[in-house]
Amino acid sequence: MDLGIRGKTAIVCAGSKGLGFGCAEALAQSGVNLVINARSKGPLEDAAEKLRAHGVDVTTVAADITTRTGQESVLNTAGVVDILVNNAGGPPPGMWSDWSREDFIAALDANMLTPIAMMKACLPGMMERGWGRVVNITSQSVKSPIPVLGLSNSARAGLTGYVAGTSRQVAPAGVTINNLQPGIHATDRAVSLDSDVAQQQGISINEAKAARC
Repeated sequence: MDLGIRGKTAIVCAGSKGLGFGCAEALAQSGVNLVINARSKGPLEDAAEKLRAHGVDVTTVAADITTRTGQESVLNTAGVVDILVNNAGGPPPGMWSDWSREDFIAALDANMLTPIAMMKACLPGMMERGWGRVVNITSQSVKSPIPVLGLSNSARAGLTGYVAGTSRQVAPAGVTINNLQPGIHATDRAVSLDSDVAQQQGISINEAKAARC
């Protein structure tokens, strides 16, 4: 299917593995040139090599996207951005009594304020050109909160509220913003969550998996 996006440029945050890589691969298959970002250079370069097999340009930026320096590095490398995929790993699981104010600030910074900053940087150019697409990978927890993911539930719900209003403001200019709300997939993040819950509760990983299903 021709989506009409061949030759456009996309930023995919956390694009070396998991859902981020899946999005990058789908875009590459549609002929979109990519700037992919992740913290670790090795996995990032491995992902880029696979993506280049689709005949598109792929540039890597190894940086922490939750920092201003990382954001500026990715944005400066990309130049004109037609498509933005915001994605970042969520905070660790725990109990309500475990989390301090600093824990909440860190979660909000990574999973709400960072995608907002990236959108604010990209939206003006998209609106001026009359076309743009933004996809935020959030979580099903914004509709059905997961008990041990209070930090993630809070931050991602905040992002959802921001997008609900902003998407309506930019749509008349030809720009759309949508949130993906995936459930559990077989990614490194899912394995990490199950391992953390198993350790905290003194149960096996299989029992942790069964408890969330």
